[in-house]
Amino acid sequence: MRILGIDPGLRITGFGVIEKAGSKIRYITSGCVKSGAGELAARLKAILDGLAEVIAAHRPEQVAIEKVFVNVNPQSTLLLGQARGSAICAAVIAGLPVAEYTALQVKQAVVGKGHAKKEQVQHMVRRLLALPGDPSPDAADALACAICHAHGGRLGNVLMKNLRMKKGRLV
Repeated sequence: MRILGIDPGLRITGFGVIEKAGSKIRYITSGCVKSGAGELAARLKAILDGLAEVIAAHRPEQVAIEKVFVNVNPQSTLLLGQARGSAICAAVIAGLPVAEYTALQVKQAVVGKGHAKKEQVQHMVRRLLALPGDPSPDAADALACAICHAHGGRLGNVLMKNLRMKKGRLV
């Protein structure tokens, strides 16, 4: 099964594709879609088109995307939500199922600690996928989202409804 992980962002949207066979995961590709500066609509279209190209080229079967967290700045949260919407639309247009995970869930699945730092996520993604170097922070977050989905999938979403986070750990 091929999984596309997405770390949405208005300026830079990270993506990562992995393949799961049994309990093993294998790196396929990763990178970033950069929307540049300019009008919001054009930037959202750049995200949609960029991810559509990734989907067409690598043919994932499922998509895992990080949920938006509420920022101190409500305007930033709204813009991030719109970027996330474009990413979800790219998946839905391609007919792919979309699973959503919080940053805490992703970090817990990859690092074992819900409040891990970005560098820890990069390092663990590198180790889990046997990469020669650390991926960029945005690509690492996207790959981590895909790994989280590979480890738990939709079952993870069901289980999370019955669990809660305490000090970055599932209880």
